Amino acid sequence: MVDWLVNILQTYPELAVFLAIGIGFLVGPIKVMGFSLGSVTGTLLAAVVIGQAQISIDSAVKSTFFILFIFAVGYGVGPQFIRGLKVDGAREVLFALSVLALCLIVPVVSAKIAGLELGYAAGLYAGSQTISAAIGVATDQINQLGLSAEQANTYSNQIPVAYAVTYIYGTIGSAIILAKIGPRLIGVDLMAACKEYEAKLSGGEDVETGGGIVSAYRAIEARAFEIPEGSELLGQPVKDLLPGVRVYAERLSRGGKIVEVDADTVLQAGDVVMFSGRRGDLVGALEPSLKEADAPELLSIPSEKLDVLITSKDVHGKTLDELSKMPQARGVYVSKLTRNMIDLPLLPGTVLHRGDILTILGSKRHVEAAIAEIGYADRPVDTTDLAFVGWGIFIGGVIGTLAITMGGFPISLSTTGGALLAGLLLGWLRTVHPTFGRIPAPSLWLMNTLGLNVFIAVIGISAGPGFVAGLQQAGVALLLWGIVATSLPMIFSVYVGHYVFKFHPAILFGACAGARTTTAALGMIQEAAQSRIPALGYGMPYAIGNTLLTIFGMVVVLILS
Repeated sequence: MVDWLVNILQTYPELAVFLAIGIGFLVGPIKVMGFSLGSVTGTLLAAVVIGQAQISIDSAVKSTFFILFIFAVGYGVGPQFIRGLKVDGAREVLFALSVLALCLIVPVVSAKIAGLELGYAAGLYAGSQTISAAIGVATDQINQLGLSAEQANTYSNQIPVAYAVTYIYGTIGSAIILAKIGPRLIGVDLMAACKEYEAKLSGGEDVETGGGIVSAYRAIEARAFEIPEGSELLGQPVKDLLPGVRVYAERLSRGGKIVEVDADTVLQAGDVVMFSGRRGDLVGALEPSLKEADAPELLSIPSEKLDVLITSKDVHGKTLDELSKMPQARGVYVSKLTRNMIDLPLLPGTVLHRGDILTILGSKRHVEAAIAEIGYADRPVDTTDLAFVGWGIFIGGVIGTLAITMGGFPISLSTTGGALLAGLLLGWLRTVHPTFGRIPAPSLWLMNTLGLNVFIAVIGISAGPGFVAGLQQAGVALLLWGIVATSLPMIFSVYVGHYVFKFHPAILFGACAGARTTTAALGMIQEAAQSRIPALGYGMPYAIGNTLLTIFGMVVVLILS
């Protein structure tokens, strides 16, 4: 049976790749004491085991999928990254750069002291900083050093060995330092700090019951009420009826005719009016003085729930509370806010950025009016602009092949670096001119996930035969120096963020996790804080970190070669 399977995998190596991915995604998410290997590491280890069968896979396969992955990474963080290069967000950028400098320096120094060979050093960097993309960039740069094919292959095969040894602590250690040890280092109660910050952003409103724009979406209802003689709602525009309460008159029945209401409509006695709003607001503001009417024809109103890509300069930098007071926000409710695929807390003081995805709902006419002011409707579709993807990767890759020689070594972005740059620019342009370059969120996730994991599977299968020997040769030293390379930058980031950059503790640890692009650590921080508030500090450092940590894979090779 074993011989038959080995023969199948050797004859059809593409099946070995998908077997590794299948096993990796099966065992990777399994948690032991609250931690898991993750799908990428699970795929790598499965591929290493499968690789013992001496399976040969064309290197073009891994390059193709990696360049797809790296373009998707750039596309996803492009809006935040470009924004970070401007004045806006300068403090977050400087903080991220200070942390990232140590994320480069400590692994390089550790590798020097330990006397690690070039491949092990690059793998130590990639694993300790949990940046899988650096494997591909470092491999590309090793292949450009002018080494013999045998030497280049030896170094390339060392990378996944060191990555596998150091990645597990890189993930677990970062999470423990930031979520458990970090708050004690600066003497703060993380849960209390988040509650304080939440109260600040809520503008004094009861966060639990949810006032304003924050949580109206939780129980949106439409109900009809009859307006009697002498009602205090008569004689004034509907926009002034209930100041401070997000309850809206949507349409009314008058004289047997249904009339669409706008902000300046004045109610008359005998009108039957459809109001929308959070159930608690409807009950508290209208039920005590009005009689509910049975008006199914009035309540039958087209409604819509859509994701909206924020592209407007006027909306960028506004808080949710400020957005809710714009005329176009009338009758529109927010249900979700996403930045870099991370859900942010919905609080009045939460600031919106171009490139964010805002999920809104309400009557169709109100939603369409809001979209015209906010940005571009990201309506569910099944298609990706593959012409955009293809040309973007091709042009970026060609630019990446251009090289200059320094110190006898050719230096270039490489095709993967060029694709990353193209993704950054095109992802940003998408927020400026959203009429082209559409990559739906599920497609972007697939490009990210499948691209990276096929690459990792091919790396593991190719390195499999020498993996055990490499682990025996450098395992203990790699593990110990990996702990150093992971821990020092994270401890440093906590102190610098608190004492130098003066971040509020509620967002400090999210910013630290963002700079190191460790989403697992952010999850543990939010769990410890029992709040989503730390995610507010994650976005900008993540965009900078995801880009530079990848490029640093090339820098490590150049320094140590």
